[in-house]
Amino acid sequence: MEKALSENKSPFATEPVGRLIVKFAVPCVISLLVNSLYNIVDQIFIGWGVGYLGNGATNVVFPITIIALALSVLIGDGGAAYLSLKLGEGDVDSVKKGVGNAFVMVVIAGIAMLVVTLAFLNPIITLFGATDVLRPAALEYGYVIAVGLPFTMISTSLNSMIRADGSPKFAMFSMLLGAIINTVFDPIFIFVFQMGVRGAAIATVMGQVVSFIVSILYIKRFKTFHFDKSALHIHGKICKSVLSLGVSSFITQIAITIVMALSNNLLTTYGAQSVYGSEIPLTAMGIVMKVNQIMISILVGIAIGAQPVIGFNYGCKNFARVRKAFNIAIFAAEFVAVIAFIIFQFFPMSVASLFGSEEGLYNEFAVMCFRIFLMLCPLNGFQTVAAIYLQAIGKPVKSAAVTLSRQIIFLVPAAIIIPKFIGVTGVLWSGPVADGLAFILAMAMVVYEIKKLKSLNINA
Repeated sequence: MEKALSENKSPFATEPVGRLIVKFAVPCVISLLVNSLYNIVDQIFIGWGVGYLGNGATNVVFPITIIALALSVLIGDGGAAYLSLKLGEGDVDSVKKGVGNAFVMVVIAGIAMLVVTLAFLNPIITLFGATDVLRPAALEYGYVIAVGLPFTMISTSLNSMIRADGSPKFAMFSMLLGAIINTVFDPIFIFVFQMGVRGAAIATVMGQVVSFIVSILYIKRFKTFHFDKSALHIHGKICKSVLSLGVSSFITQIAITIVMALSNNLLTTYGAQSVYGSEIPLTAMGIVMKVNQIMISILVGIAIGAQPVIGFNYGCKNFARVRKAFNIAIFAAEFVAVIAFIIFQFFPMSVASLFGSEEGLYNEFAVMCFRIFLMLCPLNGFQTVAAIYLQAIGKPVKSAAVTLSRQIIFLVPAAIIIPKFIGVTGVLWSGPVADGLAFILAMAMVVYEIKKLKSLNINA
C-alpha cells in the first residue's frame, strides 16, 4: 500500500523525465561549479595580493580539502542514493534511518579530519610537496583551513541528500551563499587588512560556516520523512549500505589527489629531460586540469541530477522511466563534452591565455596539453553518466569499477609506461588511452544492465 502511494504521488513517478532531470541537474551543476571555484577564487586574490609563493602554499594544502570532499561525497552521495532507492520501494522508515546515519557518520568524519590535520599538518604538506620556502605560509593557511573542514564536510553531505529529497534549489542556495561570502571577504582580508594567506583562509572558512548553517536548517524540513532523534541511532547494516552506494563518488575525488601527485612528479622528471624544462609542463598541465574540471563538474552535475529519478523508478520497478532518464542524461552529457572538445581542440590558446600571457615553449606545450590529453574527452560524458547510473540502481561495485578504471586502473600505468618511450609527451597520451579503455568498460557494463532491465520489463 505504501509503495503504491509513493508511486502515485511522487513527482519522480509522474512528472516528465526531462523536466525532472533539468530541475535537479541545473542546481547541482551550479553547486559543483561553485565548489570547484572556491580554491580558484583564493588563488586569484592571493596571486595578486601575496604573489606566486602564496599560491604555491595553497596548492600543497589543497589535497587536504580534496580528501575531505571525498569523505563528504562518500557519505552524502551514498545517503542520497539510499534515500532514492528506499523511497522508490516505499520504505520511509529506512529513508529516515539512512539520512540520520549518514549525518552521524559525516559529523564523526569531519571531527576526525580536523584532529588529524591539526596534529599532522606539517608532515602532510611535506607529503604533498611543500618546500622550506613554502612551509611557513602553507602552515599559516592550513591551520585555518583545518578549522573549516567539519563545516564544509557536513554541508556538502547534507546538500547531496537535500537534492535527493526534492530540494535542489535549496542545496544550490546553500553553496552559492557560502561562495559569495568567500568572494566578498577575500579581497577585504587580503588587500585592506593585509592578512595575506591567512586572510584568504578565514574568508573561505566563513563561507563554509554559512553554508553549514543553511544546510542544518533544512534538517527539520525534509519532505519525504520526519527527522527525529531516532534517526540518529546507528545501524551497521544501513551505514554499510550508504557507504557502498557512495564509493564511486569517493573514488572519483581520491583519484584526483593520486593523479595530481603522480602527474606532477612525472612531468617534472621527464620535462627536465626535454626542451621544456620542469616548470613549463607542470604549469601547463595544471591549467588543463583546472579547465577540464569545469567540464567534469557539468557532466557530474547532469548525472547526479538524473540519479534520484533513476533510483526512485528503479526501486518501484518503473523501468521504462529508468531507461528514458538514462538516455536523456547521456544526450545532455555528450552535448556538453562535444562542445568542450571543440574548444579544447580548436581554441586551446584562447583558453590558456585566460591564466596569463606567456610565449614560446610554454604556449607550445599548453596547446599540446589540451589537444593530446583531452583528445577523447567526448567519451567522458558517457562514462560519467554510466558510473552514476550504476550507483543509482544499487550496483556500487560496478559503479566503482567504471570510475576507478579511468582515474587509476588505466591512467596510472599508461602515465608511467608511455613516457619511457616518448618522453614528457607520453604523460599527455595517457589521457586518451585511459579515456578510450574506460569507455569500452563502461559501455559493456551498461549494455548488460540495460538488457536486464528490458528482460525484467517483459517478465513483469
